[in-house]
Amino acid sequence: MGTLEGNTPTPYKVDEMKKSFDVLLEKMKRLPRLTWKTIWRVGRDDPRRVIHAFKVGLSLTIVSMLYLLEPLFKGVGQNAIWAVMTVVVVLEFTAGATLCKGLNRGLGTLLAGSLAFLIEYIATSSCTVFRAIFIGAAVFLIGAAATYMRFFPYIKKNYDYGVVIFILTFNLITVSSFRIDNVLKIAHQRFYMIAIGCGICLLMSLLIFPIWSGEDLHNSTVCKLEGLARSIEACVKDYFSNEDLDKPKDKSLEDPIYKGYKAVLDSKSSDETLAMYASWEPRHTRHCYKFPWQQYVKLGAVLRHFGYTVVALHGCLQTEIQTPRCVRVIFKDPCIRLAAEVSKALMELADSIRNRRHCSPEILSDHLHQALHDLDAAFKLQPKLFLGPSTNHNHMLALAAAAAGQQHNNNNNNQGKNLGTTTLSSVKTDTSALLDWKIKRAINNQNEKILRPTLSKIAITSLEFSEALPFAAFASLLVEVVARLDLVIEEVEELGTVANFKEFSPGDEVINVTCEKTKCKNANPLANDLPSHAGD
Repeated sequence: MGTLEGNTPTPYKVDEMKKSFDVLLEKMKRLPRLTWKTIWRVGRDDPRRVIHAFKVGLSLTIVSMLYLLEPLFKGVGQNAIWAVMTVVVVLEFTAGATLCKGLNRGLGTLLAGSLAFLIEYIATSSCTVFRAIFIGAAVFLIGAAATYMRFFPYIKKNYDYGVVIFILTFNLITVSSFRIDNVLKIAHQRFYMIAIGCGICLLMSLLIFPIWSGEDLHNSTVCKLEGLARSIEACVKDYFSNEDLDKPKDKSLEDPIYKGYKAVLDSKSSDETLAMYASWEPRHTRHCYKFPWQQYVKLGAVLRHFGYTVVALHGCLQTEIQTPRCVRVIFKDPCIRLAAEVSKALMELADSIRNRRHCSPEILSDHLHQALHDLDAAFKLQPKLFLGPSTNHNHMLALAAAAAGQQHNNNNNNQGKNLGTTTLSSVKTDTSALLDWKIKRAINNQNEKILRPTLSKIAITSLEFSEALPFAAFASLLVEVVARLDLVIEEVEELGTVANFKEFSPGDEVINVTCEKTKCKNANPLANDLPSHAGD
């Protein structure tokens, strides 16, 4: 009886179960709407994804006809499934990725089949025992050698998928030939099916609404420059805004400053992948020369180093110790003008790449140098701001020294017993000011690890450093941005020289100062849009 009463749900448990059921029911009600919103958002962010989905569906329908139509099925038989598998594996988002995987798959299959035929020709002229030994040795040597080749950097970068297909096809044909007599005929049919599948994929990628990796890389470089320009200008304006320093910001909204430079910091792998796929693409534009896609990768590396300074500049807005607004306003005008000129220069660089022309010779205008001169003059006119007050801080310094002294005494209890009465009393006097605070803090949180950074913050603020020192860090980073701007300009000019950009003419101006949403989103495909190199 007692056991039954113990298993009876209490009213509290019943309420909890009811609440959990209500939450689950509410989630199920919202599921269709959330699913539709996700489908709509993915297509809206990049309409090319919808086009790619239709291309894959059409390609699968075409190769399925090899199975569905009776005359075609009688000709190819069960091997038609290899054409379907090839379309699923090879047809990728961009034309360059499809060409890379398709040619790798075709070349790997052709080489593996040719070598397997040679092995089979040698093995058939010997006895059964020697044939088995020879096939086993060939599988071991070829498999080990091909796998080792995958570690070569050039092979790993360009032909890794082809080597995997080579190993798979070679082993299937060679090992199967020991038990099956007509394996060569089957290999021929499978090769034809793979060739048909690759041909359909290439036609779909190159002729029906082609998506070029090179164009994505080109547009993403433009948008990265514009994102950095917006981040710098917004960062400086936010630093000198009139909003309260202690006012909490809405965490649900994405920081536009962070959004601007995030794409730059995360672009290394996507730039390298797009450049590699672009090198496989045909020369589909009026440019008949080989386009220097690797130069875009070098420019991306320079932009990432430039972006690190922007990250540090953004970090000045979120530091614990801030310069008061009354001090910042003294330097507001030259800093805002300096940021505006840097932003204008980055926009000009972005526009020059977009239009494939050299940038203006006057990209670094006199206004930039004047803003630097005015900022330097403002610093020289306010020397006392950075020297700090001359007030006596013995009491506040004693607080910091007492915290360190108490930790030292706790770690050296045996040595503390030998100290005189005067020393112990002096330490007690120094720590008395912190005693009440520590007791109140310990009531709220018993975790001693939380006390240490708080005590450190008190010790730092008790020193009363100059209030303008945090601004000095911000200003030095802003000047560093100007210094690194020269490196970006040099890299863009080198790109224009290697890529044969047209010369700048006086009529060329910055046409579009803001990057279009569709172009920026199209220029930065999501991770699932970029094909993988995994073996299939």
